[in-house]
Amino acid sequence: MTIRFRLPLGYRFLVLVLSATLVSPLVALTQDRRAPEAGSGWIDREAVLTQRDMAVSANPLASEAGREILRRGGSAVDAAITIQLVLGLVEPQSSGLGGGGFLVYYDAKTKEVRTYDGRETAPTAAQGDRFLGSDGKPLKFEDAVVGGKSVGVPGTVRMLEMVHKNYGKLPWSQLFQPAIQLAEQGFPISPRLHALLSKEIFLPRFEPARSYFYQPDGTPKPVGTKLVNKPYAEVLRQIARRGADAFYKGRIARDIVDTVTKAAVPGDITTADLANYQAKEREPICGVYRVYKVCSMGAPSSGGMTVLQMLGMLERFNLAALKPNSLEAIHLFSEAGRLAYADRGLYMADADFMPVPTDELIDPEYLQHRAMLIDPKRAMSEAKPGKLSSQQTQNWGEDDAREFPSTSHLAIVDRFGNAVSLTSSIEDAFGSRLMVRGFLLNNQLTDFSFSPTVDGKPVANRVEPGKRPRSSMAPTMVFDRNGKLVMVVGSAGGSNIINYVTKTLVGVLDWKLDSQQAVSLPNFGNRNGPTELEAGTTITELKPALEAMGHSVQVVQLTSGLGAIVLSDRGLVGGADPRREGAALGY
Repeated sequence: MTIRFRLPLGYRFLVLVLSATLVSPLVALTQDRRAPEAGSGWIDREAVLTQRDMAVSANPLASEAGREILRRGGSAVDAAITIQLVLGLVEPQSSGLGGGGFLVYYDAKTKEVRTYDGRETAPTAAQGDRFLGSDGKPLKFEDAVVGGKSVGVPGTVRMLEMVHKNYGKLPWSQLFQPAIQLAEQGFPISPRLHALLSKEIFLPRFEPARSYFYQPDGTPKPVGTKLVNKPYAEVLRQIARRGADAFYKGRIARDIVDTVTKAAVPGDITTADLANYQAKEREPICGVYRVYKVCSMGAPSSGGMTVLQMLGMLERFNLAALKPNSLEAIHLFSEAGRLAYADRGLYMADADFMPVPTDELIDPEYLQHRAMLIDPKRAMSEAKPGKLSSQQTQNWGEDDAREFPSTSHLAIVDRFGNAVSLTSSIEDAFGSRLMVRGFLLNNQLTDFSFSPTVDGKPVANRVEPGKRPRSSMAPTMVFDRNGKLVMVVGSAGGSNIINYVTKTLVGVLDWKLDSQQAVSLPNFGNRNGPTELEAGTTITELKPALEAMGHSVQVVQLTSGLGAIVLSDRGLVGGADPRREGAALGY
């Protein structure tokens, strides 16, 4: 059976509308460099209601491809694979074959939650001083990220193959056809991709990315221009025929190694590193928030743990009695974030290398003690990590990893009741800027701490051979007291993913908003530094009042990439982030 893929009706119209409403390249050039996958405007959305199934992703072409797979009887995993392959083509700045991710799966038949780790790994040659200069000080981020040194061994393809073997319904090869067809026939450059290309400094310096994305004069190809990517189509064909081994062994693997090792700033990935890469099934981490059970991804992601920490502290307060976007709500939320991020910075890393004290960090009694530090009327100064009973953790140093938000999220519920929450990434916008065979390679190794030791103490998230860098990705699912799935959610956004996901959970579970309303709430929070308020939203009016409470406040761009599905009595209610170009589609 061949799956024919057509551009969704109205997509050309959507491109025209977005062209008129999204920010200009000039605005993009002035945006905060701490958020390199910058904002590109706002698209007002209403919640989407379906009865049988739903796919939410950051691009309408990807969502349409996933919906078609679901229509043909494919599983949530089948749809997730197809969507991810299309995203790697149409949203190349965010994720793809050259990156990694985390997937949370709910099996409706067994009522089990299972989690899968496709995070990149450091090459066997990697050492702790990888991102230190000749003076022994951490490199500037741009000096570390661009080139081969930042590239980790990609994990996406192995992870997708693993979950398909367990939960796929349609044949593996069929799931590749929509992306292959789009790559060969071409897809229109979206306003968001164009805005990011206009902002980008480094990508135009490197072939073949320069010729693919830019005109001879160095300006990005215009919105609506069709990009044809036959090398990507051929890679997909090989993986479709031969499985993940086609990517990790043979010519494709050799081309990845050649690209990395021959870059101006060379890396050290070998063909053995690629051939030996393994995706892993991990134990999910779950906690109770009021009457709900919340499950997410554990280490090497810090996302799930930190979300559960924030919820555990916020449970002490009656958020339902507070209005969304109120001064009181933002204060309490930010203080919980301050405390949770303090723990994150010290205790969380790859559990295969470091003893991550997960049970202690999400223990309700510990979190209640942490919550007692929150003064409802006054902001604290910089929070200190909590004291744990694990003696080994007392000898760790706090890391200085700078995690940037080039990531994508998708949420799916199929007709059988199964669900997928998948967050994937190449880290910085356009990753390492190295393109091979039509896809970009990640720069995920810069998610490690640049300093391997602090004050003579080893940092848990330091570079080590074969280690997976700490992440903030937080693909999440929520269940009611009877074990019924009620919500699937996750986001893009670097280390702010934790705040974005927690905000959306509070919006649905406490404030009883629908999924779109919760996703569309202004973003805010604290990462144990300044309290951040989303620029261009009404909550910026609270800056003086927050400062009067002791907050140091920054009004910044907070470009989340949320996707959420709420399972209600009315059906499946989907919400896609208005800050990006996504869509919630289904039947």
